[in-house]
Amino acid sequence: MTATQGPSALTLTGLGHRYPGGTWALRDCSVDVPAGRVVALVGPNGCGKATLLNIAAGLLRPTEGTAQIAGRPAGGQLRKVGYVAQDAPLWPRLRVADVLELGRCMNPGFDTALAQARVRALRLPLRARIHTLSGGQRAQVALTLVLAKQPDVLLLDEPLANLDPLARREFLTSMFATCEQDGVAVLFSSHVIAELERICDFLIVLKDGRVQIAGDIDDLRSRHRVVAGPRGWPAHSAVNVVSASDIGGRTAALVRLDGGTRIGPGLDESAPTFDELALGYLAGTQSRPSEVPV
Repeated sequence: MTATQGPSALTLTGLGHRYPGGTWALRDCSVDVPAGRVVALVGPNGCGKATLLNIAAGLLRPTEGTAQIAGRPAGGQLRKVGYVAQDAPLWPRLRVADVLELGRCMNPGFDTALAQARVRALRLPLRARIHTLSGGQRAQVALTLVLAKQPDVLLLDEPLANLDPLARREFLTSMFATCEQDGVAVLFSSHVIAELERICDFLIVLKDGRVQIAGDIDDLRSRHRVVAGPRGWPAHSAVNVVSASDIGGRTAALVRLDGGTRIGPGLDESAPTFDELALGYLAGTQSRPSEVPV
């Protein structure tokens, strides 16, 4: 992980949440996200991503552990957090101008000039009612509202799920440019790994409610290898295999390099790509807390 000065943007310590009926959505999640990073939050449906984001946003209380924004409890840091949900909920009968005015009234420190400049640059019609806008336009209005709050942390829960390819690109471009300029940390949940690879520099893999791995992507890639060899080779090796699959009579495995780990002769190895790293941990046969320092 890259060292940072001052408090981290988001810190989860032993975080857990149990819903009525006894089902645990999260267990023992510990992650330290540096300020100014763009974080890919990856995991299958039902793994706890939305629960984690809701706790970080202060919308849900954890059952155990803590979530902190810039060193303080997340529940009391609503001004420092911007949250865009998957369906970008807004007031459908209001006009764009009315929504921006509500944002100004509801959020101390709301940057009206920034909001108006974004709306002009994106050619969003101020007189148009929200329900008449395209999915991409509604997502941009929602993003404008949260960016004008001037948050320290921006939480995005599948914001691109209902957008066409052009709208997705425009959303990502405008979001990334603004956050890079202001040093905002972004926690970005998406099933489209190719999108995350282009914009993210920090990875969190969540499975069965537990953090499997977390850290700077370049650092994580340097500590793993994709190793291919004769079918079944991991059974005769001392390497730490995260996951393995058989393809065309050969076995390819994602391997974690521990101190002194050596790849045996007759095996091909390469540094994993972003998707090989993420999918390798998702495909692992056991759900476990991360064994890679986070």
